[in-house]
Amino acid sequence: MRTLVHLSDLHFGRVDPELLDPLRELVHKIAPTVVVVSGDLTQRAKSEQFEEAKTWLDTLPGPQIIVPGNHDISLYNVFRRFVLPLERYKRYITDDLDPVYIDDEIAVLGVNTARSLTVKDGRLNKEQIAKIRETLAGLPKDVVRVVVTHHPFELPEGCTEEDDLVDRAQMAMEAFAESGVDLLMAGHLHKSHAGNTQARYKISEYAALVVQAGTATSTRGRGEVNSFNVIRTEPQKIEVDRYGWDAVHKQFQLLATEKFLRSGNIWAEVNEGMMAAGI
Repeated sequence: MRTLVHLSDLHFGRVDPELLDPLRELVHKIAPTVVVVSGDLTQRAKSEQFEEAKTWLDTLPGPQIIVPGNHDISLYNVFRRFVLPLERYKRYITDDLDPVYIDDEIAVLGVNTARSLTVKDGRLNKEQIAKIRETLAGLPKDVVRVVVTHHPFELPEGCTEEDDLVDRAQMAMEAFAESGVDLLMAGHLHKSHAGNTQARYKISEYAALVVQAGTATSTRGRGEVNSFNVIRTEPQKIEVDRYGWDAVHKQFQLLATEKFLRSGNIWAEVNEGMMAAGI
């Protein structure tokens, strides 16, 4: 079994500082295999915000798979936005925009979806999809395959803006089906969600699990408490724990656990009948 801590939308520059120490302590207690951060480390891509984000991230365990979000590209500085869109991210966080972690049980591929030509939308390109195929090719079948982006492939309940989905998602999903991608992790919407891709993407005998993280530390909660995910992966089973901030006790508490099983190449939530049967 491998354990992933999934943080997203930190938004340094609009952080609630009360959350930082309890979150760090809990992450260390969980002792994850990998810490995943799915974008929007800063609020406005300023140097001091990246410095704060880097300083805090350095207090978390490693290895870490971090990808940028649309807020990590300058919004108002036109030169930086179009000529040097992720220069500060690469200077302070990492110059690897598509990081990879692979061991004998899991492969975690970070993919940059942030683009300077849009304000908040994201996209994948053909070169990135080809790199995913190449990286996953030849891995043993029981290695759990994970792709991390900032922009999501599915929308949580109540979110209806199709533009929030990553562009070229259908093309990417077809490649994911061929490569056996099991799990898609994202952020961007500040809403927690776990489900599969079956309803949106009609791909025969394939459905990946999608896990969306809320904002871990930002004051921009959009009606949901600050939260993050802990994901435990096995070749045939994935469990998703959602932790939320308890303002009374000043700590993150476990709010819910969702369990998913694989049947062939289809991931689906464990239903009540399965639980009654002890599965």
